[in-house]
Amino acid sequence: MSRQTSSSSDGPSSRETAAPARGPEFLQVFMARRAQMEALVQRRVGCRATASDLVQELFLRFWRRPQVLQEPGRYLLRSARNLAIDHLRSEQARQRLLEALPEDEAPASAEATLQAEQTRDRIEQALRSLPERTRHIFLLSRVHGRTYTEIARAMGISVSAVEKHMMRALLACKTHVDGTAD
Repeated sequence: MSRQTSSSSDGPSSRETAAPARGPEFLQVFMARRAQMEALVQRRVGCRATASDLVQELFLRFWRRPQVLQEPGRYLLRSARNLAIDHLRSEQARQRLLEALPEDEAPASAEATLQAEQTRDRIEQALRSLPERTRHIFLLSRVHGRTYTEIARAMGISVSAVEKHMMRALLACKTHVDGTAD
């Protein structure tokens, strides 16, 4: 009885067209069809390197998820074709997204980066010149996102006092950024 079970489901002599998607049989079929799959994918995607990468991805998919395939050669070719189509679809979607981006979101130039760094340095200089309590209130508000009411409660002062400290800090920052300080 055990002989019948092993020969009917596991043995290669029962069906020469069935091969598990992991093991020597699958590897032989894959290697025999690899060039054909790469040519098929290359015709679709137009790039030899991409075709090679996609066929390698196909191999990994089957290797990670073993299954018995009735006609592994034909199944691999169909899967390669489908993978090429999926790749083209994702490339088209990526291209549409890139075209939809506004052009003003281009990477900053070296000049713009330098200007932003100088502005940041001036703001840091302005904050260093503030009294400690004013600087602390400014940082709680602008960096940590606290409301004036929360700051007033935490520091034991009125909301009006927080507003005055904030006005002083913002004026100092504006003065330093505009270059009218010192």
